[in-house]
Amino acid sequence: MKKYLVAAIGFLAFIYLLNPTAGFFEFIPDNVPFLGNLDEATASFLLFSVLAYFGYDVRDVFGSLWNRKKQN
Repeated sequence: MKKYLVAAIGFLAFIYLLNPTAGFFEFIPDNVPFLGNLDEATASFLLFSVLAYFGYDVRDVFGSLWNRKKQN
């Protein structure tokens, strides 16, 4: 049951980031300075957390790219 709830949260975060309504449905409008991007940041955090929960840790991808740049 917990996996389904986590998957549903990830799906909703993904759909929110796709923004199929072209900005008509947003919790905080983007034209509000600084606060306008907090809803997208929260949705991104939730999506990355859900991916990490299921074993797809995105930090590993960026970490390996960072290590390659440091070696060159």
